[in-house]
Amino acid sequence: MLIFIFIYALILVAVGAFIGRKVKSASDFFVAGRKFGTGLLFTSLIAANLGAGSTVGVTALAYTHGVSAWWWIGSAGIGSLILAYIVGPKIWRIAREHNFYTLSDYLDARYSKAFSGIISLMMAAGTLALFAGQLLGIAWILEVVAEIPKTHGVIIGAVVTTLYFAAGGLLSSAIVNIIEVAVILAGFVIAVPYVLSYAGGISGIQSAVSKPTYFDAFGMGSTAIIGYIVMLVPSFFISPGLIGKVFAAENERAVKNGTALNGLVQLIFAVIPVIIGMAAGACFPELSRADLALPSAMKNMMPFFAASLALAGIFAAEVSTADTVLYMLAGSLTNDIYKRFINPKVNDKNLLRLSQIVTVICGVLGVVLALRLESIISALTIFYSLMSVSLSAPLLFGLFTKRAGNFGAVISAVSGAALTVYMTFAGKTVSVAGVSLNASTCGIILSFVIMSLSLLKGTRD
Repeated sequence: MLIFIFIYALILVAVGAFIGRKVKSASDFFVAGRKFGTGLLFTSLIAANLGAGSTVGVTALAYTHGVSAWWWIGSAGIGSLILAYIVGPKIWRIAREHNFYTLSDYLDARYSKAFSGIISLMMAAGTLALFAGQLLGIAWILEVVAEIPKTHGVIIGAVVTTLYFAAGGLLSSAIVNIIEVAVILAGFVIAVPYVLSYAGGISGIQSAVSKPTYFDAFGMGSTAIIGYIVMLVPSFFISPGLIGKVFAAENERAVKNGTALNGLVQLIFAVIPVIIGMAAGACFPELSRADLALPSAMKNMMPFFAASLALAGIFAAEVSTADTVLYMLAGSLTNDIYKRFINPKVNDKNLLRLSQIVTVICGVLGVVLALRLESIISALTIFYSLMSVSLSAPLLFGLFTKRAGNFGAVISAVSGAALTVYMTFAGKTVSVAGVSLNASTCGIILSFVIMSLSLLKGTRD
């Protein structure tokens, strides 16, 4: 099985390197020459969205909480549909007109260089945690299935992702994503009947698990579910990585169709890791940690050929999302920070070379952070929380009202992030009408309130 993954990884790197030979400019690296049709945009987005959180992380949530784990990917799918029909087409038109490469380019033009710099720094810090989470997903799988130590698994994931993305940026990852999406969907679809058969079907799971909330769509509680909705729905229509892929679309129709198809597939796919996690909960209730549910199911509940394909699918899922994260990091650190604040006159060729170097450096830093983190969901929550509370209000108000100004955007982003960080580390929640609101929920509410109050000034500063 390990040889199978090794060969698969070599194929990904080889394809990425081959495509990378066609990348001659920063435009190719960041927006793939703006040539994505519906199909390529769909595969690029769905590959980015089905990562460690949607596979290992959601299976772990289902192992613990049951059916209600669906809300993690379900919220992401809802956010993707908003990106398809509301946010995506409007911001694509603006990016096309002004030749923007990244979301920060838009924020700079709409608000100020200072605001885009603040957001870029926040995103760089949070995105590194997201990258580490993807590497952890790869490591847990390889540790259980192939008995590879966590450290080696993290390094393997980082090397494969960094090599093929550094070679050609978004263009390389888009072509590689076609292979990855096919393997992801095939691997998980084939896994379901074997997992259910091993567990004795739905009735077998029901008889083995005594928790009444396990089969309740709201079983994990209103605080957690509201938190996921508030944190994840905005994250999937404001994410710099996803919006960057939207910028690469060849026309507005591709934006709508490719992004909407991605959202629909997410909503359907959300059921699969939930089933696997619940089956693992019924059959292996004594696992040392919930993150081991998916690899344990693969190792014990499937025949060799199905387990190998499922393993390749999971490996593809983690790697495909990790390349999007590297894309976000490279964009934030080079185009959004270096070019904007340090060397505005840098030429296209040197920006491309710097982006490739930064990608490699971020790959190394991701390994270091992954080795210090324990939980995939906690790593992803750091990123999604920071992104939602700092970007949601400024982006939406900026797109849909001319009265939104720089002062309101800055105060909104900083205040929302500060409240989220404080409540997270203090372990606090706020009760409203009997419902407890967690840190990210309170943070995003505050940011929208502040942004709304700033409109009372009546002018754009």
